[in-house]
Amino acid sequence: MRITIDSAGRLVIPKALRDAVGIVPGGSVEATLRDGRIELEVPPAEVRLERRGQVWVAEPEAATPPLRTADVQATLDALRSER
Repeated sequence: MRITIDSAGRLVIPKALRDAVGIVPGGSVEATLRDGRIELEVPPAEVRLERRGQVWVAEPEAATPPLRTADVQATLDALRSER
Protein backbone atom coordinates (compact mmCIF):
# COMPACT_ATOMS: atom_id res chain seq x y z
CA MET A 1 0.00 0.00 0.00
CA ARG A 2 1.43 3.36 -0.97
CA ILE A 3 1.55 6.09 1.67
CA THR A 4 1.77 9.76 0.81
CA ILE A 5 3.91 12.40 2.50
CA ASP A 6 2.48 15.89 2.84
CA SER A 7 4.41 19.16 2.44
CA ALA A 8 5.24 19.19 6.19
CA GLY A 9 6.84 15.71 5.91
CA ARG A 10 4.00 13.87 7.65
CA LEU A 11 2.99 10.37 6.61
CA VAL A 12 -0.66 9.69 5.98
CA ILE A 13 -1.34 6.07 6.98
CA PRO A 14 -4.47 4.70 5.30
CA LYS A 15 -7.42 3.99 7.60
CA ALA A 16 -7.46 0.27 6.76
CA LEU A 17 -3.87 -0.06 8.03
CA ARG A 18 -4.53 2.07 11.13
CA ASP A 19 -7.57 -0.02 12.00
CA ALA A 20 -5.74 -3.31 11.39
CA VAL A 21 -2.98 -2.55 13.91
CA GLY A 22 -4.88 -0.36 16.36
CA ILE A 23 -3.39 3.06 15.65
CA VAL A 24 -5.72 5.65 17.16
CA PRO A 25 -5.72 9.46 17.06
CA GLY A 26 -3.32 10.77 19.70
CA GLY A 27 -1.65 7.36 19.95
CA SER A 28 1.98 6.67 19.24
CA VAL A 29 4.11 4.34 17.15
CA GLU A 30 7.75 3.31 17.45
CA ALA A 31 9.84 3.99 14.33
CA THR A 32 13.00 2.00 13.57
CA LEU A 33 15.40 2.23 10.66
CA ARG A 34 16.42 -1.30 9.67
CA ASP A 35 18.21 -2.37 6.48
CA GLY A 36 17.20 0.82 4.67
CA ARG A 37 13.54 0.48 5.67
CA ILE A 38 11.47 2.46 8.14
CA GLU A 39 9.50 0.07 10.34
CA LEU A 40 6.56 1.31 12.41
CA GLU A 41 5.35 -0.65 15.42
CA VAL A 42 2.52 0.05 17.82
CA PRO A 43 3.96 -0.19 21.35
CA PRO A 44 2.11 -2.33 23.89
CA ALA A 45 -0.34 -0.51 26.14
CA GLU A 46 0.96 0.70 29.50
CA VAL A 47 -0.88 -1.27 32.19
CA ARG A 48 -0.99 -1.52 35.95
CA LEU A 49 -1.92 -4.64 37.91
CA GLU A 50 -4.88 -4.40 40.27
CA ARG A 51 -6.12 -7.07 42.58
CA ARG A 52 -9.84 -7.77 42.24
CA GLY A 53 -10.91 -10.29 44.81
CA GLN A 54 -8.70 -13.33 44.30
CA VAL A 55 -7.38 -12.43 40.83
CA TRP A 56 -5.01 -9.87 39.40
CA VAL A 57 -6.28 -7.78 36.46
CA ALA A 58 -4.21 -5.70 34.03
CA GLU A 59 -5.81 -2.25 33.73
CA PRO A 60 -4.64 0.05 30.92
CA GLU A 61 -3.22 3.41 32.04
CA ALA A 62 -5.00 5.24 29.21
CA ALA A 63 -8.34 4.70 27.52
CA THR A 64 -8.24 1.97 24.90
CA PRO A 65 -10.63 1.26 22.05
CA PRO A 66 -13.04 -1.62 22.69
CA LEU A 67 -12.06 -5.05 21.39
CA ARG A 68 -13.67 -5.93 18.10
CA THR A 69 -15.26 -9.34 17.65
CA ALA A 70 -13.01 -10.00 14.64
CA ASP A 71 -9.89 -9.31 16.71
CA VAL A 72 -10.98 -11.65 19.49
CA GLN A 73 -11.81 -14.38 16.96
CA ALA A 74 -8.46 -13.96 15.18
CA THR A 75 -6.62 -14.27 18.50
CA LEU A 76 -8.57 -17.39 19.46
CA ASP A 77 -7.91 -18.95 16.04
CA ALA A 78 -4.18 -18.20 16.30
CA LEU A 79 -3.94 -19.71 19.80
CA ARG A 80 -5.87 -22.82 18.74
CA SER A 81 -3.64 -23.35 15.71
CA GLU A 82 -0.55 -23.31 17.98
CA ARG A 83 -1.82 -26.31 19.93
